[in-house]
Amino acid sequence: MEQGSFTLGQQAGLLWTWWREDSLPALPLLADLVIEQSVDSAALAGLMATTEEAVMSMLGAGHRAYLAYMGALPVAVGWSAGGRAEFGGGLVKFEVPIGNRYLYYFITLPAWRGQGIYPRLLQHILRCEEENERFWIVHQHENVASQRGIEKAGFQIASKVYFIAADKLALVPPSVEASERARAGSALFGLPLCVNS
Repeated sequence: MEQGSFTLGQQAGLLWTWWREDSLPALPLLADLVIEQSVDSAALAGLMATTEEAVMSMLGAGHRAYLAYMGALPVAVGWSAGGRAEFGGGLVKFEVPIGNRYLYYFITLPAWRGQGIYPRLLQHILRCEEENERFWIVHQHENVASQRGIEKAGFQIASKVYFIAADKLALVPPSVEASERARAGSALFGLPLCVNS
């Protein structure tokens, strides 16, 4: 993907990744938490506050949904995508190659936030999808709670995500050590890599 100097605008978010050789931090068991892959379009739509048609479209595209329950109550959801995917409200559209998964659309019901469900849901997906080597996830810059959960699950920052125009994004490696992951993210998402900000 293109590399070069760009005039950076506002930071949009962070791109994180977890590779199969990375460590997976041990998280204490959370009593009553059960996580499973789901195709229950009604339960998923209810938790996501969307239509069953939207859920069926995501499932039909080969994306996998995971539901987290506390007892019998569904309290959180997250998606794992292969094939066509997007983020930023469609601003970035890309093809997830074999061996990679893009994780997105994570929601925890407000009453259940702050209890560590999110990082456990992420780790569950990493363990279930052992045929894949690399996992990617993006969050908005202001979403500090999401950042904490992703970091706690064991992901590493691959790049900072910046606007370089009203409708264009670029990746900025957070350090020299992260440049390999930043280049991999640039290739996967089709975003330019800013090597000199």
